[in-house]
Amino acid sequence: MTAPQRLRDQDLPGGHPTAPAPSRRSAAAPDRAPGPIVNPVLTGFHPDPSVLRVGTDYYIATSTFEWLPGVTVHHSRDLVHWRPLGGLLDEERLVDLVGRPDSGGVWAPCLSRTDGLFHLVYSNVTNLSGAYKDVRNYVVTAPDLAGPWSDPAPFPSHGFDPSLFHDDGPDGDGRSWAVWMEWDHRPDRHPFAGILLQEWDRAARRVTGPLHRVFSGTALAHTEAPHLYRHDGWYYLMTAEGGTGWQHAVTVARSRTLAGPYEADPAGPMLTSAGHAGLPLQKAGHGSLVSTPAGEWYLAHLTARPLTPLGACVLGRETAIQKVEWTADGWLRLADTPGADTDGVDAKGAPLPRLTVPAPDLPPAPVPAPPALDHFDAAALGPLWSTLRRHPHPSWLSLTERPGRLRLRGGESLGSTHLQSLVARRQQAADFTFTTRLEAEPASPLQMSGLVHYYNSVLWHYLHLSWDDGLGRVLRVGVCDQGRYTEPAGPVPVGEGPVELRLEGRGAAGRFFWRDGAGAAARAWRPLGPALDVSRLSDESATTGDPATGHFTSWGFTGAFLGLAAQDLTGAGAPADFGWAEYVETGPA
Repeated sequence: MTAPQRLRDQDLPGGHPTAPAPSRRSAAAPDRAPGPIVNPVLTGFHPDPSVLRVGTDYYIATSTFEWLPGVTVHHSRDLVHWRPLGGLLDEERLVDLVGRPDSGGVWAPCLSRTDGLFHLVYSNVTNLSGAYKDVRNYVVTAPDLAGPWSDPAPFPSHGFDPSLFHDDGPDGDGRSWAVWMEWDHRPDRHPFAGILLQEWDRAARRVTGPLHRVFSGTALAHTEAPHLYRHDGWYYLMTAEGGTGWQHAVTVARSRTLAGPYEADPAGPMLTSAGHAGLPLQKAGHGSLVSTPAGEWYLAHLTARPLTPLGACVLGRETAIQKVEWTADGWLRLADTPGADTDGVDAKGAPLPRLTVPAPDLPPAPVPAPPALDHFDAAALGPLWSTLRRHPHPSWLSLTERPGRLRLRGGESLGSTHLQSLVARRQQAADFTFTTRLEAEPASPLQMSGLVHYYNSVLWHYLHLSWDDGLGRVLRVGVCDQGRYTEPAGPVPVGEGPVELRLEGRGAAGRFFWRDGAGAAARAWRPLGPALDVSRLSDESATTGDPATGHFTSWGFTGAFLGLAAQDLTGAGAPADFGWAEYVETGPA
């Protein structure tokens, strides 16, 4: 797979008589008339945004955790319309995620540019449970986002959320600085120990000089996600505080000198949803700044949309954009724009995230909507698809063995954190339909393939084709809830040939359907099993532990995915062929 994979402008060609017609809707980058920024701009699992302008181009890089390719990037020319470019870390040389725990892997990237090179800093987390965080941070560089990327250079790894600040511009000295948060495992210390700063030698690709502790945070604590900026004679340190849940916030501190001391904004956080359970955009925090050529400023930040007030966030943590402005005394505030929408909450003078935000004074730059239907007839997977923990390789994934089909050779079980054969895309709306056509010939109950609604290795719903000693080929529904496996309906025998599988999601409910693939267009969809509780496939269900200490046994950072999977627990690698897959949203994004 090349990096990053580019979205095709044209619809995928047809040629499969039973395949549904392409949909005009897509959650990733819908066409719309020029107008305001509508939040979230990146729907579904796109957390921890790092926003960057290069000339007239804007990029947002987001975390991918255990999903590959690592670090998803979107591109825009107006901050309104965003095109998915795929992922940047698409080689094992750049990142190896086999065996990474759920919600481990690639955290909080920082994308910057200087000396004609993109610099990408990221964490690779191998353990995140309990008191310890085992993290290795890296930086890679490339002249273009398409690469080639350099070999990773070690970056300070006292903690996570690393970033780079380049002190460019007329008042800067041109040096670069590594910034990151420090994690402290000791029981008598707060685990979020503060923000560290050290000079980064770009030529030698290593830190140099003294280490500075520049900020210990405010009373909100949980200080992380540092980004440095220089503006009007001040250095500004933007951090996330309050934890990644309902108390999440963006805090700004400033200093006249780079190494501090940094004074926190006396007005408190510049953005938060805390204390406003009715807001549609919750968990607002983890921000990154960008300015337009005309001097307008915008904040990209993390947010989430629960199904009910302070309820399950099945879509995971998303990216929103707010317009901000500098006050006369040099602090950042949300822009006081007429008609700003906060869903009925009076936000004048309050740092609440807004659903609609005035667009910058830039020419509208709409982008084609990604096709809802993928016939798998391209040379590589499109930019909306991800694989789990292992990079695509002909040993288990092929688009050429049977042209026009995605062939997966059966891998390990859905409970594995190693060698699964799973290709998936983000769920990006509460109401959706996901459909595929499957051809497979299982010969053992240990051979399975089908359509999965996947959160992590212990939270998933799976409609799959398998073999039963008494019934032959059968469809089964498996439910895994925190590792407890059940089947809420009996196996259904199916005849020879292809089958078509469908998942309909409606808020907190999801239900599987199937039909015979032969002459499928004339056949009705048949339900298999009862409606399932989709709210279990959420950040909230996945997170377990002690909020008081910050020590958790498991985390939920990723949001739900819709996937195509194959398992062969005999080790024979039996193939499963998927003729096409379609994702259609059936309600508001």
